[in-house]
Amino acid sequence: MSTSSVNQRNGTHRSSLRAHSSASTSAAAHKPSLKSKTVLRKSSPAALGSGSSAAAGSKSGNGGDAGVPGRVRVAVRLRPRNGEEMIADADFADCVELQPEVKRLKLRKNNWDTDTFEFDEVLTEYASQKRVYEVVAKPVVEGVLDGYNGTIMAYGQTGTGKTYTLGQLGEEDVADRGIMVRAMEDILAQVSLETDSISVSYLQLYMETVQDLLDPANDNIAIVEDPKSGDVSLPGATLVEIRDQHSFLELLQLGEAHRFAANTKLNTESSRSHAILMVHVRRSLKTESNGNSHMTKSLKPPVVRKGKLVVVDLAGSERISKSGSEGHTLEEAKSINLSLSALGKCINALAENSSHVPFRDSKLTRLLRDSFGGTARTSLVITIGPSPRHRGETTSTIMFGQRAMKVENMVKLKEEFDYKSLSKRLEVQLDSLIEENERQQKAFVDEIERITVEAHNQISEAEKRYANALEEEKLRYQNDYVESIKKLEENWSKNQKKLAAERLALGEKNGLDITSNGNRSIAPALEEVSELKRMVQKEAQLKMAAEEEVNRLKLQLTESKKVEVSGNSEIMRLHKMLETETQQKEKLEEEIATLHTQLLQLSLTADETRQNLERHGSQKTSGGALDSFMSQLKLPQIQDPGNAEKPPVAKLFEQVGLQKILSLLEAEDADVRIHAVKVVANLAAEEANQQQIVEAGGLTSLLMLLRNTEDETIHRVAAGAIANLAMNETNQELIMDQGGIDLLSSTAANAQDPQTLRMVAGAIANLCGNDKLQTKLRSEGGIAALLGMVRCGHPDVLAQVARGIANFAKCESRASTQGTKRGKSLLIEDGALSWIVQNAKTETTAIKRHIELALCHLAQHEGNAKEMVKEGAIWELVRISRECSREDIRSLAHRTLTSSPTFLTELRRLRVDIR
Repeated sequence: MSTSSVNQRNGTHRSSLRAHSSASTSAAAHKPSLKSKTVLRKSSPAALGSGSSAAAGSKSGNGGDAGVPGRVRVAVRLRPRNGEEMIADADFADCVELQPEVKRLKLRKNNWDTDTFEFDEVLTEYASQKRVYEVVAKPVVEGVLDGYNGTIMAYGQTGTGKTYTLGQLGEEDVADRGIMVRAMEDILAQVSLETDSISVSYLQLYMETVQDLLDPANDNIAIVEDPKSGDVSLPGATLVEIRDQHSFLELLQLGEAHRFAANTKLNTESSRSHAILMVHVRRSLKTESNGNSHMTKSLKPPVVRKGKLVVVDLAGSERISKSGSEGHTLEEAKSINLSLSALGKCINALAENSSHVPFRDSKLTRLLRDSFGGTARTSLVITIGPSPRHRGETTSTIMFGQRAMKVENMVKLKEEFDYKSLSKRLEVQLDSLIEENERQQKAFVDEIERITVEAHNQISEAEKRYANALEEEKLRYQNDYVESIKKLEENWSKNQKKLAAERLALGEKNGLDITSNGNRSIAPALEEVSELKRMVQKEAQLKMAAEEEVNRLKLQLTESKKVEVSGNSEIMRLHKMLETETQQKEKLEEEIATLHTQLLQLSLTADETRQNLERHGSQKTSGGALDSFMSQLKLPQIQDPGNAEKPPVAKLFEQVGLQKILSLLEAEDADVRIHAVKVVANLAAEEANQQQIVEAGGLTSLLMLLRNTEDETIHRVAAGAIANLAMNETNQELIMDQGGIDLLSSTAANAQDPQTLRMVAGAIANLCGNDKLQTKLRSEGGIAALLGMVRCGHPDVLAQVARGIANFAKCESRASTQGTKRGKSLLIEDGALSWIVQNAKTETTAIKRHIELALCHLAQHEGNAKEMVKEGAIWELVRISRECSREDIRSLAHRTLTSSPTFLTELRRLRVDIR
């Protein structure tokens, strides 16, 4: 091989190999491998990609609860000769011969004898990076996208191309991209960043310590195992969300820069640690519509699939005689070989179905517990070199792969319901429905008012219109009738006068002719009379028509009155509804007034009791007054059972209801808020009421009072109620999640009243007793707030501060004995030790007892011993072991002094006898 070929650790194959295609990869049926040309090594192995059917079968099951068998898939990859081997081994043939068509490898023992081995895939020195990814890693990546755990691991002698195969970035030539880069490209192409998420951790196992390659300061990460499922996790590792390929490449470059490497005879850049890349893929499944109602769909929780891809670049095994390691490099090589040896023992035990698999012999095997014999789909690529000088290492690598092929995993689907997302969606829908209901109610009330006004206006207009029309018609017909009668009377009188004149003239002229011509003179008069009769009849008909029109108008007026009556009834119904609403409002106002009065009475009782407590300084008197007050609140009067009265708070609780009491915490009247928070504090003192208060939103309301009000009385009573609720471990986590420690610290910083500081210190002291919250409590300023309250100097406040420090130190001591806590105490880092030592000899019994306990717990961790000696705490421990009034504390102090090498050394130097 020419010198232009470049070592695979640094990034490329030789350029002349890129033009060659890989050997035929047809899926020919595998035949048994031969030992000395005839003996079988492994029977009927399947192709690397055959796990897809298992994945499909598991997906059709019950969400991954039932596993599907899946054997570990093993591929072998041959590195081409490097420049040194082309010169040193020029006269010798390669120690291996590859037969990729039948997926076999022949290992030459000598010129006439070979061993034949069969693998799932055989990759020659001409195989491209793309070809390696497709046959080794792609099926595993596809399984991770479907919700399964997957592992891709490289094993082999140092300098055989493991890091090139897995971690090559391809910055100079994209064709050289390794499995890590190509896997992330496929994952990003398949997921939707709007609904799915990808997060990455990059670690190294160096000298049996797990270190964070993305945060070098995090150099001792604990491995946590779930006692129920056996799953292994690293909660202390940095987890970075990935949105694009560029940011992923930057993370790989950052991690590679922090990884340990050394120059040996076998490899100029030999990895001295095992690199572990963890990719967490969370995908939301789209639920198919089946015709159900919208409400049924909204109540169905979304399904989430969580897959984890683990890519492991193992450090190369090496023989010290060949690598030339010495000094610290020799110690690194020993650690690498021990962890690889432990991995080989586990695989041997799994291959032989042993009842005991020694996973706990090494941190490497603990981390890979799910990959071998667990629930992950695992693909292993073993890398070998062609040089006959390293035939022993090549044989060991091949045998490791052969044993790994016998390991069976039970692949399981990681699928679960996303109840948190469902809860958020339902809350949004509920808020939307409440708003829509309020809008509809407002629109309904407005519509009723509008209809009522329109009905009144229409009725008034109709009444006016019909009255005016009726009056006008009546007047018109009356006028016409009178005028017609007058005309008839005038015509009749005129005719009568005319007729009489004619008769008189005729009689005077010719009395004789009157008789003969009388009939002829009367005839025109009779005709005129008949005409007048017809006119009278016509007027009578007109009068009848007018009367009919009047009757019709009367009917219309009657109908209008009926419409008016119906409108009045609707108006009356609306008035009744308004009266009902008014009555309910008045009733509610009466209840609020009654509640206000009861709250005022309780507040006065509580204030009187507090004043009694402040006047009587001794604990005995204080305890008696407190017991008297609590007996008034809690114990019914022992009288006639039928007439026994309940305590005021309990009676108020039953009569008014918790929800109404909590609603008064948001009242505009400051006195109402003060009385309401005092009642809630008294209720919170009863353990039976605490869950109801939290579920009804009482804890949130109390924290809102600390945030939004400046009244110190409200701060004092609210802090006392929170302290009572903080006695419960579940409530402690809720208080921390809702920013309670920050609000309590802010309240302590602004408070001047010793009783307010005592309540705040008591709440923080209760939170200090939770092992899970220590780091968060300290990071959010809880310890600093406790130490800041000592400025008050009041004995009650100092007692609560000492109790909180003792609780915190006890949790740290417990964590240290369990092996999960290392380094100096957080209390010492925050400067609490000097205050503890200064107040260790106080005369106040409560403060002294808590400080003695805190000193004993801090001294149990050897990492604190030097600081305690420096601050003079060792003298207080000696005093406690001799003079403490409590036997258990004396015994604990004595045991701590005698078990610490640092303390014993200092005591001998000071010539102090503690026997």
